[in-house]
Amino acid sequence: MPQKLNIPQTCLKHLRMGTCSWKYDSWKGLIYDSHKTYSPNDYLTDYAKHYSTVEIDEWFWSLFPTGIKLPDPETVKKYADSVPDDFLFTVKAPNSITLTHYYARQPAKYQNIANLPNPNFLNKDLFHKFLELLDPMSPKLGPIIFQFEYLNKQKMSSLNQLLGYLSEFFSCAPKDFEYALELRNPNYFTENLNQFITELELSPVLIDGYYMPPLKEVAEKFDLSAGKSLIIRLQGQDRQEIEKKSGKKWNDIVSPQDAGIDAVAGIVNIQLKKGKKVIVNVNNHYEGCAPLTIEKIAEKIQE
Repeated sequence: MPQKLNIPQTCLKHLRMGTCSWKYDSWKGLIYDSHKTYSPNDYLTDYAKHYSTVEIDEWFWSLFPTGIKLPDPETVKKYADSVPDDFLFTVKAPNSITLTHYYARQPAKYQNIANLPNPNFLNKDLFHKFLELLDPMSPKLGPIIFQFEYLNKQKMSSLNQLLGYLSEFFSCAPKDFEYALELRNPNYFTENLNQFITELELSPVLIDGYYMPPLKEVAEKFDLSAGKSLIIRLQGQDRQEIEKKSGKKWNDIVSPQDAGIDAVAGIVNIQLKKGKKVIVNVNNHYEGCAPLTIEKIAEKIQE
């Protein structure tokens, strides 16, 4: 069973590695007790015995044909109470705020809203309400990630248009939170973007997956010195293929990404030497088992 990461304490002050979500029964024997019956609310306490951070993905899914769903305050408090004081949550901002348009795929009776503009895109009041609901975990709250899908010309005419929207939005956002920016348009990584995130003190997010270029290539274009932290999210390129290989049983490496892991370790080591805080969030869809991927990354970092 994996133990806490065997990395020098000087590095641990600036490095946190964890997973994207944590409620996986197939992690029994890896980080969960094989002989224990877990309810959905039991996993996190045992998870926090091994890792010092986790990414909360579930509140991202908030835009539905029937309305908007924001976090339940009792759930927020339960999560916060399940982990030690030095634990760190990274949270994805709701897609009801970050989506420019409704998804093309909708249930049959709601096809009339497919691809229509999202009236809540970068809604300041909705975001303030979201932050209020996160208050029970505020002492343990790390970066709030603004994840934007690939924005075609129909959704966003240019990077400058997006930066204009973001500039207005963040000018009204509370200053005592850390915000991180994840973009999936390779052509957006320009000096204009770097200047923007530096001025607004936004933390950069590097994503490996969703048909983005190799991590190292994007890292060379993105200003990793901006903001308080660097967030690396290992998502995987072909989710359907790895689900087929794994049978959705996430306890083994079924699609090794050794070149990507080498790139992650190289980026992490460089940033740690610069004193930068680094958060690595790993998805099961990256190699087939997020805990085992973290072990591989830890070994590479130590090398």
